[in-house]
Amino acid sequence: MGEEGKDVMSCGRMEKKIMVYVDGRLKEGERLEMEKHLSTCAACRVRVNEFRAVNVLLDDLPMIEPSAAFDIRMQARVAAEPAKQSWWTWFAPSPRVAFAASMLLLAAVWIGSRRPETSLNASEVEKINQNMPVLENFDVLSNFAPLTDLPQPVQAEEGSDTNQNQQM
Repeated sequence: MGEEGKDVMSCGRMEKKIMVYVDGRLKEGERLEMEKHLSTCAACRVRVNEFRAVNVLLDDLPMIEPSAAFDIRMQARVAAEPAKQSWWTWFAPSPRVAFAASMLLLAAVWIGSRRPETSLNASEVEKINQNMPVLENFDVLSNFAPLTDLPQPVQAEEGSDTNQNQQM
């Protein structure tokens, strides 16, 4: 922490603000903080001096003036660019979109207007409800194939039954 309780500028923060500092566009407080850091960090001072040297070299280059027709050509190229379309243009009528929407509407109306094939009256519903326990077990009653794989029960003699009952 610095004397005023602020963090001392790190080299990473310094790197992000070098160009703004070199161009003289930093706020007064940030400029003072940068200069304080530069007084203690030789690597950052070298980096700032490199950017200043590049700026001097760029300032020495001659300014290239565009030709008189440049502005006219540029405006013509901009005018030739297609205008950006908003997302609302997707909803613009087109034959494919109109056909797809009409088919979707037709299918929805057709499905909604169909009546059920058979309608049950109250007595039929009551009959189904009465037979529900039988219907729930219908799969067990209708398929006896697993029972054919079971071995035949052994016929026990009457005397052996009494022996088994005595052992228990």
